Amino acid sequence: MSGGASTTTAEPGPVPPVYRTEDLAVFYGSFKAVRDVNLEIRQNEITAFIGPSGCGKSTVLRCFNRMNDLIESARVEGRLTYHGVDLYDRAVNPVEVRRRIGMVFQKPNPFPKSIYENIAYGPRLAGLARKGPEMDEIVENSLRAAALWDEVKDRLKASAFGLSGGQQQRLCIARALAVGPEVLLMDEPCSALDPIATGRIEDLMQQIKQDYTIIIVTHNMQQAARVSDHCAFFTTEVSEESDTRTGVLVEFDATQQMFSNPSDERTENYVTGRFG
Repeated sequence: MSGGASTTTAEPGPVPPVYRTEDLAVFYGSFKAVRDVNLEIRQNEITAFIGPSGCGKSTVLRCFNRMNDLIESARVEGRLTYHGVDLYDRAVNPVEVRRRIGMVFQKPNPFPKSIYENIAYGPRLAGLARKGPEMDEIVENSLRAAALWDEVKDRLKASAFGLSGGQQQRLCIARALAVGPEVLLMDEPCSALDPIATGRIEDLMQQIKQDYTIIIVTHNMQQAARVSDHCAFFTTEVSEESDTRTGVLVEFDATQQMFSNPSDERTENYVTGRFG
């Protein structure tokens, strides 16, 4: 009988979240725009923020790459960590934060440059490449990642303004991906697009989430149900300190759970269309 010790293979532990917020609140001057935001964003998932207008969805989204820093009256309280690092620590460089965390806005906003230069601008600024074959490769790979290469490869020197609205939005996604971010923030990226272009953006999100973590703000509940893995529902409540309405996070859960069996009556009323 052998006296050798048996060995066991340890099960891998859960992957730490990319983001974690603890009692996050955002102020504009003395006005508390949103409060009590506690959630975790997981890697290689799509997380959707839903809720009525004015509930703080976009305000919270802009916290995740410190875009609120650009608003003089804005300040953030509570804690927001990115891979365990306090994103608002004084030692953290906001410029580097925005390189790692790309953003796509509601309205397509290509630069008044060629298609090629729209993509090349960020990598050149970040020192990733200057010109030549290395830059050509970045441009091509970014446009391929945004499912746009085949449509524009023969007119890279043409103005980006000559593209359709849906193509411009995919160009903006390619531009964000060109600097090699880990996270992509999308603030109602389909609200100005027709159903066909919207479908292409949704398909694109599903394709690239294996390489990126995506957070999307959307007013379209059907879109949230189609594309997201987790969902955060925000609404507004009368603030305890004043007579103004403040955004609050009501519920955060797996999307399928939230749309089939929400835990809060307010969520149920919203997803079933009883208010909004």
